[in-house]
Order: sequence, then C-alpha cells, then structure tokens
Amino acid sequence: MFKKDATPGAKSKVKSSAQRAIRAKVLEEYPKLEPYIEEIMPKKEQLDLVKLPDRVSLYTLNNHPLFFQHMDDSFLPHLTLVHKYPSCFNRLRIDRGAIRFVLSGATLMVPGLTSAGGRLPDDDEDEEGIYGGGEDGMEELEAGTPVVIEAEGKENACFVGVLKMGTEEMKKVRKGQACEAGHYLGDGLWTLNLG
Repeated sequence: MFKKDATPGAKSKVKSSAQRAIRAKVLEEYPKLEPYIEEIMPKKEQLDLVKLPDRVSLYTLNNHPLFFQHMDDSFLPHLTLVHKYPSCFNRLRIDRGAIRFVLSGATLMVPGLTSAGGRLPDDDEDEEGIYGGGEDGMEELEAGTPVVIEAEGKENACFVGVLKMGTEEMKKVRKGQACEAGHYLGDGLWTLNLG
C-alpha cells in the first residue's frame, strides 16, 4: 500500500464528535488498548487528519502517527504505536526467510507463517500464549482481522495488515496469500515526514 514515498496532503482538525467515534471504533477493534487509550488519544488533545494518496487517512496527535484507514476499512495502527504497545494487538510471526520479502513490500504468503520459525495461534511452541487474540492466546483469527506481524529473531513488529485467510484455513492449505498489503518498516508511511 505504501511502497512509494507518501506525500502528506491536506491536514485538518478532527471534530470532537468524530474524535469520540474514532476512539470508540479503535477500542472496539483493539479492546486490549483500553488501559492505554488516555495516553494514546487523550480526550482533551486535538487529533489531526492527514490525507494521503490512494484515499488513505492518517490520524495523528502532535505530529505522531497513530492509526491509518483506507477508505472505510478498519483502523490499522502505525508501527510506532505497535512498538510502544505490542501486547495490545493480534500478533503472528513470520520465519526468517519471509522477512526480506515483507520488507520489500511483497504480499505476505501463508508459508512464511506456517513453516518452522513462523507462528500462528494455538501452535505448540506458543508457550507464552502471546499469539492470537484470546485470553489464553489460543483464539483462531478470521479473514478480515487486522494483525501485527513479528519476525523470527527480531524484537519489534515489521508489518501491519489485514488477514485475507483465517488462521485455521492457513494451517490446512499451507499456501496462498495470508495478508493484504499494509504498512511495513521502511515503507512510505514509515518514512513520512509530518514535521
């Protein structure tokens, strides 16, 4: 989605009623953010909307990107927000071999998640119970769910996108596209200068 450098367009202030609606939608999509929502989107602070190419809206607070949205799709977190609150999002992991493809903007394919080194919810090696969205970390994710992709052996997440296929189906078919194009480290949204 952001393979090319993004040029910020018009910047406008978000009305307080719209800001409340965005906040509610974000909490509905990411309930684990509730304890931190006052830090992320304080009620008294002014949220800004920055228009980006391809009908993408970027919501910022004091020039810090928070969430972006393509048309009326789900609100997706900017990677800087994911790095600050990693446990608040549904997380999957790709193996080492998939890292360079994801960071070059290629579509994330299922084998990167199902091979050794990759992790899906309910994998045997998920001892900490951190992958997936359930309380115990074992909940399967449906197609259309926003996910954060971590990389084997790396500390921070490298990709945010929306699943094209449910995790249960991925385990069965072991091929095909896993995620729609999203936001990855080093892309146009990552390097966007809001200053």
